[in-house]
Amino acid sequence: MITFQKVLLAAALTSLASAQTAEELVNRNLQAKGGVDKIKAIRSLRATGKLQQGGMTAQVGTDSMAPNLLRRSFTIQGLTQIQAYDGNTGWKISPFEGRKDPERLGEEELRDVMESAIFLGPLVDYQAQGNRIEYLGKDLIDGDDVYRLKVTLKNGDIWYYYLDPETFLEVRMEKVRFIRGVVHESVIECGSYKLVAGVYMPFTCETGSKQSPGNRSQVTYDKIEPNVTLDPAEFKMPAAGKEL
Repeated sequence: MITFQKVLLAAALTSLASAQTAEELVNRNLQAKGGVDKIKAIRSLRATGKLQQGGMTAQVGTDSMAPNLLRRSFTIQGLTQIQAYDGNTGWKISPFEGRKDPERLGEEELRDVMESAIFLGPLVDYQAQGNRIEYLGKDLIDGDDVYRLKVTLKNGDIWYYYLDPETFLEVRMEKVRFIRGVVHESVIECGSYKLVAGVYMPFTCETGSKQSPGNRSQVTYDKIEPNVTLDPAEFKMPAAGKEL
């Protein structure tokens, strides 16, 4: 006879097994990248490359610094757009929209840049960050098996990681953000992993909306430099009219 206690025990054991599997996959992913010690030994990064979308090509650059400083640039036809976060304030300069002075980011842009600025990502020390991890089983991407992890961030947003079963590196991430009751979904395809200071990093990233899979942009990095000297002041919002 199946008792209520047995049902509770079975549910608890299933939950425990799932947690162990999720923890194991996180550990294997971090180990595949080079290990937590090597990941934490990198304190800053400078990445430069090209963005392609449709027939447009732009020069892109990203400076990032632990624990949560980020500055992105996008240059085309002599104009440079900037988006940055200094750990407290998110700001941008948008010359393509006719705005040359810095202004604060809107709520959706700010959420994106704040999460992207987490230097170690959501998996390293995820419990200390207040994140929760769940293993959702196997899935398929283009006919290939992948492991699927659900990462619920402290703020309630959700990232889905799709891990290659052989390398345990992520081949896709899906991000679900909840802003004022509206769901914003995006997809990032990762590839061309190369070693940077002993850590495997993707040198190609294809990004787009989940609702518009045919309208994506691809960034290909020519160079990713570790532990470059960066000035925290470059991440701060300048006064209007001040030269950058």
